[in-house]
Amino acid sequence: MPTQLDQLKALTKVVADTGDFASMKEFAPQDATTNPSLILKAASMPEYAALVDQAIAQSPASDPLDKVIDRLLVVFGLEILKIVPGRVSSEVDARLSFDTEATLTKAREIIALYAAAGIAKERVLIKIASTWEGIKAAEILEKEGIRCNLTLLFSFAQAVACAEAGVQLISPFVGRILDWYKAKNPTADYTGDKDPGVVSVTEIYNYYKKFGYKTEVMGASFRNTSEITELAGCDLLTIGPALLADLKKSDAPVVKKLDASKAASLDLKKVSFDEKSFRFAMNEDAMATEKTAEGIRQFSADIVKLEKLIAAKRG
Repeated sequence: MPTQLDQLKALTKVVADTGDFASMKEFAPQDATTNPSLILKAASMPEYAALVDQAIAQSPASDPLDKVIDRLLVVFGLEILKIVPGRVSSEVDARLSFDTEATLTKAREIIALYAAAGIAKERVLIKIASTWEGIKAAEILEKEGIRCNLTLLFSFAQAVACAEAGVQLISPFVGRILDWYKAKNPTADYTGDKDPGVVSVTEIYNYYKKFGYKTEVMGASFRNTSEITELAGCDLLTIGPALLADLKKSDAPVVKKLDASKAASLDLKKVSFDEKSFRFAMNEDAMATEKTAEGIRQFSADIVKLEKLIAAKRG
């Protein structure tokens, strides 16, 4: 009997949610995603010290820390692209999440660094938080041929706005949605298809397929393998090494749960969001508002820690 991981790969594109190269080689994902927290963790490990040193060496002494961080992201990205056959996601500084112009500038700079290393734009996804400003930046970048991965996505409104902006891919955070609901109601049954993160991604996937949006749906931030198998059939799923290992150990059956052909026959209403209605919808969704803000704070804090690590090494 094939492992759950092998069964899943037959239904869904599996992506490694890690900055650890050994894990990528072990689980052979199609793509890989990184974020400031994952890069901070990897950069703090002795086996990756040479990459940190390389990013510093490539940066003129006059470069501000954010430029060195960009180089570090790309240095890691280049190593990842030697392992995965597909794409790598590199994230824009989360502190720019409410600044469209600054996000545009940073995204173009990251793509330029990859281009200088001979990497085609098609192999890089620029990760941007799913704020209104981030979505508007992504809309412009997509028109320039720069593909985007809209992250920290927790609501239907964010998903619809991303699809209308024509972004390449979204990363709805399944596990963090579950975290919020469990904190509010610890005794509720959130197993299987009752998991609110699973419910959210299923709704988004069906809506996209019903109305023919090309934006890819990549479930992210999982807490258990049940959340993953409940989303079998999703365009992509990005999974951390521990859960990839659990899937590899099990041979329990994995059944296709999300199906584009079935979504086409669903009775769904098409909606649209301008800035005012988007902001109001977010305001009405306490979970999405809180988790988006929390994620931006967390990634911003880890960028600061990464800058301190770089500053200490620079001397």
